Amino acid sequence: MASTNQSPQYQKAESKFLDAQTDEERIRYLEEMIRECPKHKSSEKMLANLKTRYKKLKEKLVRMKKSGKGKKEGIRKEEMQAIIVGFTNSGKSSLLSILTNAKPTISDIKFSTTHPLIGMVPYAGTQIQLIENPAIDSEFYDKGIVHTADTLLVLISDLKDLEKIRSKINSKAKQIIVFNKIDNLNEAEKRKISANLQSKKYNFVLISTKTNDWLEELKNKLFQSFGKLRIFTKEPGKERSQKPIILKPDSTIKDVAEKILKGFSDKVKEIRIWGPSSKFPGQIVGLNHELKDLDVVEFKTR
Repeated sequence: MASTNQSPQYQKAESKFLDAQTDEERIRYLEEMIRECPKHKSSEKMLANLKTRYKKLKEKLVRMKKSGKGKKEGIRKEEMQAIIVGFTNSGKSSLLSILTNAKPTISDIKFSTTHPLIGMVPYAGTQIQLIENPAIDSEFYDKGIVHTADTLLVLISDLKDLEKIRSKINSKAKQIIVFNKIDNLNEAEKRKISANLQSKKYNFVLISTKTNDWLEELKNKLFQSFGKLRIFTKEPGKERSQKPIILKPDSTIKDVAEKILKGFSDKVKEIRIWGPSSKFPGQIVGLNHELKDLDVVEFKTR
């Protein structure tokens, strides 16, 4: 693949392409080469060759997936898992990149995500597993992870797309409608969209992955969708833990103890509690005391 008179960025992408070990990597670096290739008469043939190679690699991955020969890594489900679903170029990779530690390839080229990408959203002392599913209108879309998700972030930038996406989803997961690209809208347009979604009683948020508007609200809605309790523990005379224990609603002190260590509840001599479920700070309670979000529990053992 000749790189005469190409930019340093193109040559760097070409070098990575030649060293790539997988077709997914080759596709990623071809995307960069297509972006960096000059768009003038003398490079038309070269650009056409790049696009042809890109198309053939994509088709090869589709064939492998259909035949079951494609490599698919198992996804270990965390306590709180959300999946981003949407059409191609809706901003899924940008949203994953902003909210998590993941570094997906962000591209204007359609269907550039060919397998689920995983990141972790840090929020209020917890870690939420967030997965970008390939475009719902592509051959790479993974129905399996949608079925097991706790929450779906349905990402759109046009109200007309909402029912198209929802009709393709067969899942009991909670849904948050995320309307992206509000940086392209005026205030009247944003009010109209909000009124439309509110009238249909959707849980929704309007955001911009370009300006990061309303992303904190999205994170809060995401955490609240799981309905989990954050319970902190402490040792006598010490500060509470920095990282909470995540529990289901209606959990008790015994659930906390057993999550710390199986059989730990049998060793507990005294329990004190601070927070929303306590009548007063440091209240002494029993193992069957029902917890509320952000409670702090202190155990004294035998």
